[in-house]
Amino acid sequence: MELSKNYTPAAAEGKWYQHWMDKGYFRSKPDNRPPFTVVIPPPNVTGVLHMGHTLNETVQDILVRRARMSGYNACWVPGSDHASIATEAKVVNMLKTEKGIEKSQLTREEFLKHAFEWKEKYGGIIYSQIKKLGCSCDWDRVTFTMDDHYYEAVIKVFVDLYNKGKIYRGARMINWDPKAKTALSDEEVLYKDLQGKLYHVQYALEDGDGNLTGESITIATQRPETIMGDTAICVNPDDERYKHLIGHFAIVPLVNRRVPIIFDTYVDKEFGTGALKVTPAHDINDYNLGLKHNLEVVDTLNDDGTLSAAAGVFVGEDRFKARKLVVAALAEQGLLVKEQEYTTRLGYSERNPDTVVEPRISTQWFVKMAELAKPALDAVVNGDVKIHPGDRFLATYKYWMENVKDWCISRQLWWGQRIPSYYAPDGTFEVATSLDKAVAQFKARGVDLKAEDLRQDDDCLDTWFSSWLWPMEVFNGVSNPGNEEINYYYPTNVLVTGQDIIFFWVARMIMAGMEYKNEKPFGDVYFTGMVRDKLGRKMSKQLGNSPDLLELIDRFGADAVRFGIMIASPAGNDLLFDDSSCEQGRNFNNKIWNALKLVKMWEGRVAEGASSSEEAHFAVNWFENRLNEVKAQVIDLFKDFKLSEALNLICNHLIWNDFCSWYLEWVKPGFEQPIDAAIYKKTVYFFEELMHLAHPFLPFVTEEIYQLLATREAGDDLVIKQYAAPSAVDANILAQGELAKEVITSIRDARAKNQIKPKDPIALHIDTAQQKAFKQIEDMLIKQVNAKAINYVNAPVSGCIALVIQKDKFYLETENELDPAAQKEALLKDLAYNQGFLASVDKKLSNEKFVQNAKPEAVELERKKKADAEAKIAAITESLKSL
Repeated sequence: MELSKNYTPAAAEGKWYQHWMDKGYFRSKPDNRPPFTVVIPPPNVTGVLHMGHTLNETVQDILVRRARMSGYNACWVPGSDHASIATEAKVVNMLKTEKGIEKSQLTREEFLKHAFEWKEKYGGIIYSQIKKLGCSCDWDRVTFTMDDHYYEAVIKVFVDLYNKGKIYRGARMINWDPKAKTALSDEEVLYKDLQGKLYHVQYALEDGDGNLTGESITIATQRPETIMGDTAICVNPDDERYKHLIGHFAIVPLVNRRVPIIFDTYVDKEFGTGALKVTPAHDINDYNLGLKHNLEVVDTLNDDGTLSAAAGVFVGEDRFKARKLVVAALAEQGLLVKEQEYTTRLGYSERNPDTVVEPRISTQWFVKMAELAKPALDAVVNGDVKIHPGDRFLATYKYWMENVKDWCISRQLWWGQRIPSYYAPDGTFEVATSLDKAVAQFKARGVDLKAEDLRQDDDCLDTWFSSWLWPMEVFNGVSNPGNEEINYYYPTNVLVTGQDIIFFWVARMIMAGMEYKNEKPFGDVYFTGMVRDKLGRKMSKQLGNSPDLLELIDRFGADAVRFGIMIASPAGNDLLFDDSSCEQGRNFNNKIWNALKLVKMWEGRVAEGASSSEEAHFAVNWFENRLNEVKAQVIDLFKDFKLSEALNLICNHLIWNDFCSWYLEWVKPGFEQPIDAAIYKKTVYFFEELMHLAHPFLPFVTEEIYQLLATREAGDDLVIKQYAAPSAVDANILAQGELAKEVITSIRDARAKNQIKPKDPIALHIDTAQQKAFKQIEDMLIKQVNAKAINYVNAPVSGCIALVIQKDKFYLETENELDPAAQKEALLKDLAYNQGFLASVDKKLSNEKFVQNAKPEAVELERKKKADAEAKIAAITESLKSL
């Protein structure tokens, strides 16, 4: 067949993905092989994949494909998350804009019907994108966090933890999202440092008998709109300015509420005026002061962030508009002393990034975290769960787990697992897995109620309360404990996720695994970095700097996109991504496609017993050793999860440089000459092995080339071809190959600098102590640098171009007239470089900390660099003398 000019991804991708699916290569069932299990971090059903997902899914696919080709029973479970807050907000907005329906007009059941329709639409889009990227998921195992069995598991865990005393219900100060009208956990609040204002406000004072004293006290507040909720003024008992106010009261401006002056060391005498307004309903620290001093709680905000009737003034106004109105009213009454610029820290909703979170007292459900956190902390600290890169995230994980707070798990939403708490008319409740069981539990304690007498809690559970069961429940491990699949696939092998959800999800999965399986959920956690644009900004829809994945695949091909996002993504580090990295991937694919065309062109020129040069035999020997060297290095890189380094080593160094640029050039037959059959067969074998190595990274182009290289039997597909252990390597052969590359490159550069045309032959004289090594590559050198002959000498050869390569001296004899001054300039430049290099090595070796703390092999490498530089300097100096 005639091959296209360049590789055409569209022709290969759909064909091969469907072939792999038809063959069932991605399906997994328990068998006698060791499992390699990965569960996908379930993307939210709120839209399409972004570049962070692209990186995450690509890393997982690389690991899974490599495992499948290494003898493991690879099982990659796909799925999606119902994402309570984000999805409900999307559905509410869709109903309002597209259908003119408000959520309040619907019953819970009607709303959920619309939400499931949304999930079907966008869940399908996400899965199609994952397939387009080439991800080898077991599509028979797709799981959704609101599937029936999953719903059952979440409710089962809630009831179990409640019965164990690890879940409780109570009124606490929580984080409130006024836009979503729901509680948030502490981890769902994102803090930003902003420039705000500090408002200094006067409060009139009364004595203990209710008489105005004529004095006032000034407080400084960032939130004047909460003044109407003040129930005390607090000062430090050691503050001499205010000791005379014991037993006095203050009058709250605008609402004229009489509140006590209280004394507590919590107040910083030096901050602001040293006097603090106490608003227990709207600040966690004020709330704690209120509990301590038995203060009244006045909640002046509605759940949507508008002022409530309790505020007394500006009722129904948005909190930020109310701030301006309050400030204006205070100024009009002469109570506003001054405004001061002030740097403050505000919390924003993680799911509604434009919404400032309000602290609010609310009755919610909480998980006691301290007891659950201990085994999860130990699992990571003792290395049972390994974090990559551990040096960056271990300390952060440890700090959070040692200072963990109780988790608010109730959400004032309909989309999610409904809290299984059933209330009697008198407000008492039972927690049960079903309404019938709740009725039975009431009767068991002597309360005779019917099902219709009970009301289920309207709230649903935090999304993370379902997703923390993910590694277990994708195998029905909670809903059907002890089944064959959970026993075989759990614990999973690797979790690949973003560093931003280390506490939301990773830590909680470990907690759930230790609680319900007494076993870690995964052995390794690989943290990907944040994908940023070339200006360093986080990619987001708001900024419009996140490219569309399908559009990138249409332009460059899936393999090129995978190459582009992986080549610059060391574990845990943020990466700067733009189209040029995909361009680099496309260029690589075209490079190996052109190599395929060259090898296929030789196919018609294969001859048994054809003469083959020593050069070709050396090239085969060298590349076989180089291939085995890289195979061993790749094994080590995968063990350390250094996937970007592995991709660079395989594709850029081994394939592009060693195979395409050197090996194929060395074995290439002369014009219209035959190629030895053994050499050709070995070349095809090498090409196949290279595609085998690169396949996890670039599945489509490697499968296409592998199939085109030779006639294949049915089932001989690269996707399931098993890796063999690498053979031992001959270090001498490898060194010879590197020597040959360096000599050829240096001589070609010297020819070009001295304007010697490639067709003009030269005589090459070598002054070396390793003549035996050069004898083995003589034929190669003669051909590659167009030399008439190679002579070995022990003294400088006059009238030649002088070079120093490694420790050896080379003299290029040509019929061209040479410029001694130019040669001298080149040698002096080379000398200066090597002297500078030697100085840097000497500086490193003179550093006692480096010599004492570095690995012995690192120190030895620096000493070798020093010896090589000194030898080269000596050789250059000698060559300069000869000039």
